Amino acid sequence: MRLKVKAATSVHSEIASACGWSVWNELFTCSDDQTIHKWNSIGESEGKVCQLDAYFTDIHWYPLSSKKNQAGGTDVFAVGCTNGTFKILSRTGRLEKNVEAHTGACVALRWSYDGTALATAGEDGSVKIWSRNGMLRSTLAQTDSPVYSVVWAADSDQLCYSTGCNIVINSVQSSSKQTSWKAHEGVVLKVDWSAINHMIVSGGEDCKYKVWDSYGRLLYQSSPFDYSVTSVAWSPSGDLFAVGSFDTLQLCDSMGWAHSKSHLKCGSLLSISWTPDGTQLAAAGGTGAIMHGQVVDIALEDGRVRVNLEDSCKLLVQDILSETVDDLDFRDKVVKVSLGFNFLIVATSTQCHIYSTSNWNTPHIFDLKDTVTLALQCERHFLLMDNATGIQLFTYEGRQICNPRSQGLRTELLNRQMISLSNDTVAVLDAGQTSNGSTVRLFDAAQGRPMGEPIQHHLEIREIALSQVGTSHDRQLIFIDRNRDLYIVPIIKRSVAKLASMVDSATWHDSTGMLAAMVDQKLTVWYYPMEVYCDKELLSKARYVKGDGDFGKASHIQYFSGSKALIRRSDGVLVSVATSPYPLALYDLVKTGQWDKATRLCRFIKDPSMWASLAAVAMAQKELNTAEVAFAAIDEVDKLHFVLKVKMIPTEEGRNAELAMYRRRPNEAESILAGLTYRAIKLNIKLFRWERALALAQQYKQHTDTVLWYRQRPRWALSSLASRLCSAVGSA
Repeated sequence: MRLKVKAATSVHSEIASACGWSVWNELFTCSDDQTIHKWNSIGESEGKVCQLDAYFTDIHWYPLSSKKNQAGGTDVFAVGCTNGTFKILSRTGRLEKNVEAHTGACVALRWSYDGTALATAGEDGSVKIWSRNGMLRSTLAQTDSPVYSVVWAADSDQLCYSTGCNIVINSVQSSSKQTSWKAHEGVVLKVDWSAINHMIVSGGEDCKYKVWDSYGRLLYQSSPFDYSVTSVAWSPSGDLFAVGSFDTLQLCDSMGWAHSKSHLKCGSLLSISWTPDGTQLAAAGGTGAIMHGQVVDIALEDGRVRVNLEDSCKLLVQDILSETVDDLDFRDKVVKVSLGFNFLIVATSTQCHIYSTSNWNTPHIFDLKDTVTLALQCERHFLLMDNATGIQLFTYEGRQICNPRSQGLRTELLNRQMISLSNDTVAVLDAGQTSNGSTVRLFDAAQGRPMGEPIQHHLEIREIALSQVGTSHDRQLIFIDRNRDLYIVPIIKRSVAKLASMVDSATWHDSTGMLAAMVDQKLTVWYYPMEVYCDKELLSKARYVKGDGDFGKASHIQYFSGSKALIRRSDGVLVSVATSPYPLALYDLVKTGQWDKATRLCRFIKDPSMWASLAAVAMAQKELNTAEVAFAAIDEVDKLHFVLKVKMIPTEEGRNAELAMYRRRPNEAESILAGLTYRAIKLNIKLFRWERALALAQQYKQHTDTVLWYRQRPRWALSSLASRLCSAVGSA
């Protein structure tokens, strides 16, 4: 991936101080020549919008989220001026409001994400909050030094600003405590806070840029530039950010490492702005030049086909097996590309193209209503998301299936880690202010209706993923919370179980039920993760762990397919890790019911993890003969005796009830024994569920005396044991 920069264009005669993209992909730039110019998406000037008797410092358009509600007015933008005022102008350049805001220059300003407030920062060291109509609501802070940058949090409830060498996070609620830390050795010139990943990037006069979390913990620190870092900006998706310095524009990954570095002749880049679709950016230079950059060389691979975005309207497709190369040209700019399950999805600014990897000549094409912000695929269908329609599901023939909706769901705050798609389920992390990012909503992929109540967690969730194989009854959801703990929960019978701690990322296998995760800088692969509901001891045996010093901290699993996992380290290096190929063969044999061959495979390999996996799968599918052999091979004597005991039960209901008990589902076991009253009562007695056992006895009016006798038996046994101990001590 790199940034393809178009030759700088100069229409301003003085310093270009700020730039900003509208929701219509129009760029507006401000300059010390007191003019505001408009540009189209391909970097061509469309003329002067207006000329005012003011010198501009910053510009910001009314937020994209308000496009759903035109009453908010998306055709206005605000500019800060050196005379201490800020002005609200229409799209045509008409002055709608002029407000005296600060003593000295109004250095920076930002609209809140909900569009209800405007924050300004001034040379007088104050940070103020204004209403949509320019009425002062509050003075949030008053510092001793100028405030050069200000940005809202995603919930529009907090503000982050820079003053001196410090970064400060302050809540608009007066009772909340502010967070402040020393960020740079020099003055902090620019900060930006991603609404998607909640990370902060800053640049300062110490010639460095740094990445922080929302608690002020340092995640990445760059090596020094030759000059001060004058501008930073996150992309809308939160995957990338751009850094500007003197004659330098750098594209960086969210973890901080650089994808590419462009050397320009435009002076210091004072402002950087991304398009709403995140495909290109613009930067305002100190010489008055305006830079236009396009993100290209985005490479995707699914094992047989490799796709590379060479230009804004051109894709290069390489078939690795047949060694053929095809060029796909589009009339509009390519916004999103997704490759998987033998299909290529290409979303341009106006259309969606669906290609089969076996035929590149006749794609299915349909028109789009808005710019696509996310594309996901599964085996049967794919998902597109935009900020106007929301989430939409389509077949690979281009037919729309459904449009899942939920009240208060903010699609502009969602990225790839917050949405997951399977053949029957759509999982969406609700990032709205009311849910606080701790709620996962599930939708039926066939009709778009909610599936039961949302999954609630006690902490903020950062990443979710649905398993890709099996039916809806086998579907599992994993999520990683703010503490980096990994949990798993079934979609149908919801019971949350914790798998691991200190997890950086987790990914399901594309064709089996295996799960891979980076746990404490080690690659861990669970061959049968659903065993966590039955036997955690067996779960720990049925896994593969590769501890490699090359992984480092904050490594991310790109994909997990076949017997290979591709891992992206925190410094950007891709590491390919080979895992065992035998679990794939075991899954294939189990899927076709070839249990004898699966047993012979494990005998040939002689790997305890394979025997443990076979035992877990056999118990889940009630294949007791295979489970008996597997438990014996790994010396699980207690489980072997349990299997032998279950096999001796004469009735099928009794065996199924015992297996349900093994899976820790007592209520299911009781329902299986609905017609066998005595066994149902005896089951609850074994579990010491005395009240339930007595309720069953009274309901069916039988075996009440049995329940009472067993209830008294532990006391009698304890008293008998105590008397024997006393007699033994006395005789000694």
